Amino acid sequence: MKRVVLAVLAVAAVIPAASSAVPRPSEPQHHPRGVSAVPTFVGKVERAIVGVKVRARADAPSTARLGAERFATGVVFDARGYAVTVSYALMDAVRVEVTTRDQRTLPASVVGIDYATGLGVVKVADQGPFPTALIGHSRDLRNGDVTGTIGVDEDNDLVWVSGHVQMIRRFAAYWEYMLDRAVFVTPSSPSWGGSAVVDERGHVVAIASLRLGEPPYVNLAIPLEKFTDVRDELIAAGRVVSRPPRPWLGLYTIAVGDAVLIDGFAASGPARGAGFQKGDRIIRVNGINVRTQEEFYEALWRGQAGDVIQVAVRRRDTVHVIPVRSIDRERR
Repeated sequence: MKRVVLAVLAVAAVIPAASSAVPRPSEPQHHPRGVSAVPTFVGKVERAIVGVKVRARADAPSTARLGAERFATGVVFDARGYAVTVSYALMDAVRVEVTTRDQRTLPASVVGIDYATGLGVVKVADQGPFPTALIGHSRDLRNGDVTGTIGVDEDNDLVWVSGHVQMIRRFAAYWEYMLDRAVFVTPSSPSWGGSAVVDERGHVVAIASLRLGEPPYVNLAIPLEKFTDVRDELIAAGRVVSRPPRPWLGLYTIAVGDAVLIDGFAASGPARGAGFQKGDRIIRVNGINVRTQEEFYEALWRGQAGDVIQVAVRRRDTVHVIPVRSIDRERR
């Protein structure tokens, strides 16, 4: 009996070794040419990416800075052919064309612009239906999160960059523009204006607007909820009607240390002929002290379009208080 037990144990010990020696089917090997080099997040949004070619009025105020011929990426968010892009590409437009991923070039029109956020909407003349992007939001983004930036160049070639969120913070710029929350992604995309910034699921969470800094640069991206919260108003009315229009002066400013200096004027802004000089230091707005661009805009935007704004500037050793009647920028 003892010999039988030993024999059984010996056989049992051999079986695993023998079974491991049985040939198994080899793992399928994919040929390198059969594996897509394009990340999954690109594939989820690619078909909704369009090129937006714009011709602006040659004599328009924006043409002096942006040129008459402009190009940006658009992201289709509505199957009827509505796409979101950056507002600066659409200013003073007289002709708009959209090129789809299947190489169709179609006429389009500007539907609405929101200068406060820096985004706008175009509508393709064709009725579609058009492929749409997966819409998300930026509220859950954190520093270091993986992102992708997808756009097109002027040859309609897809341009995509894998990156991450560098930071999320407030952003102010010289042309009376401020976002209370902006997303900075790195590395920068070569085709940044209007490109879709997506999260790791391929959902569009922001629209790339600017390239900032020095090489390798970063992209400033506008959180998509800045658009989704007002898109119906832009489509219906061409502007955001639920938000009172901000006072606009047309002052270009730069921040130097704890000072805000006047650096120029918008051609159509009321500040141009009000008596300011380049190099004036803004020290107060309606009696409120200001030391940064953010403080300047906060003080300026407390009122409403049409208000007379009292701007105190220091010029050499003298303080000048200059009254300027503000305007609604979208009705200039």
